[in-house]
Amino acid sequence: MTDPRIERLASLLVGYSTSLRPGDRVLLEAETAAEPLVRALFERALEAGAHPHLALSFAGQDTYTGFDDSFLRLASDAQLDYPATFQELAYHEFEARIRIYSSSNTRILMRADGARAARRSRAVQGITRTQMERGAKDEFRWVTTIFPALGHAHDADMSLGEFETYVYRACYVDDQEDPIVYWRAFRERQARWAEALTGRDRVEIHGPDCDLRLSIAGRRFISSCGVHNMPDGEIFSGPVESSAEGRVRFSFPSVYKGNEVEGVELTFEQGQVVAWRARRNQAYLEQTLNTDPGARYLGEFGVGTNQALQHHTRNILLDEKIGGTIHLALGAGYPDTGSVNRSAIHWDMLCDMRRDSEIRVDGDLIYQNGEFTT
Repeated sequence: MTDPRIERLASLLVGYSTSLRPGDRVLLEAETAAEPLVRALFERALEAGAHPHLALSFAGQDTYTGFDDSFLRLASDAQLDYPATFQELAYHEFEARIRIYSSSNTRILMRADGARAARRSRAVQGITRTQMERGAKDEFRWVTTIFPALGHAHDADMSLGEFETYVYRACYVDDQEDPIVYWRAFRERQARWAEALTGRDRVEIHGPDCDLRLSIAGRRFISSCGVHNMPDGEIFSGPVESSAEGRVRFSFPSVYKGNEVEGVELTFEQGQVVAWRARRNQAYLEQTLNTDPGARYLGEFGVGTNQALQHHTRNILLDEKIGGTIHLALGAGYPDTGSVNRSAIHWDMLCDMRRDSEIRVDGDLIYQNGEFTT
């Protein structure tokens, strides 16, 4: 018997997040562990009159090849540089994309050659750029979600059952209430925070782990309310690229492409990371910062607002939404925020703001100890 929470999540992703219509071509990206959700999405897409296309991976989704570990170990330079033909076509031509993180082994690339992985990232960065640019023009309706697989549960220090409950509760598909009704109301409720910040300039972030200043002049804050991510709950923008000044020590370990980096501290001058350190895996941090020129600049500043998410899971899709945290992303920014930063990376890192912390915008206190004051 199919878990009813999976059926409700599929209906939410098709009926709300991507709003599939007759004739829409939709790409379903996932690893094989997500088969129950993929099947439910395939059926809901057909019922909506859309044309679902499957892109299933057996081992990781970072290289767009289906076998990340084998590819990075064996591919020649020409193969590393070869584009992901099917995904490029779909991201350029299709009307929608649903990506599902569903890994049974989230550390599959932990021993991969970092330089080769960075080279592959540069070769496929156009896929993400197309996603962002077409998404900003409402030409491409995309959403990323998670299917509770064993690898993610282990990362979160939870049993699989506990992790399933955590994820489905944060998506608001764990009971008989209509999740589409919930997320539409959430969208209206959160929009006022994004609107209040749009059109402002100077942001000051202060707390035990952060003393940072940046500009959002001419940038737009976006309310993330279940359209592009599920679960969701954040407002975010792209800082002016040359504006970040100060330092930040990230409160939680960060996992990026299977590599866990802990105790990251960054110092910014004129927008650029000029000093860095990590308590664990500093070599990977340095290597990623050297991916390309845009990797040392901020592409995103966001505030998590989902109060159903309160535990660090080592999965950024969930963790960046934790109510009472902020996140900063190195690398590529979202064009619909006004960001012009380009990079092959987009690496989010979290800072806890639930104690002795505040955010001021143009001198006004707008956020204190993990909650908006407006």
